[in-house]
Amino acid sequence: MRARIYQPPKNAMQSGWGKTHQWVLEFLNTSRKQADPLMGWIGGGDTQPQVKLTFESREEAEGYAQRAGLEYEVELAQNRRVKPKAYADNFSFSRHENWTH
Repeated sequence: MRARIYQPPKNAMQSGWGKTHQWVLEFLNTSRKQADPLMGWIGGGDTQPQVKLTFESREEAEGYAQRAGLEYEVELAQNRRVKPKAYADNFSFSRHENWTH
């Protein structure tokens, strides 16, 4: 069974950083999804991809995967570069372009 260990990114819909400091172990889908003959809904028989385990650190997640005998890959988060902005910069004398609405 294969798994993926990663740190979830910040939610784009909100400015907060909640739920981004934990590490998540997520099982990868091993079976092909197919359409149900009666209803036509897409699904599969494998329920493992629905399971997401959270850990406080990367080492805990890797330790669990090793104890469970899982093949896993770790995806490291990219560093974010934050550009500080201020409303007063719109009216600065060193502004290169005109400020318009």
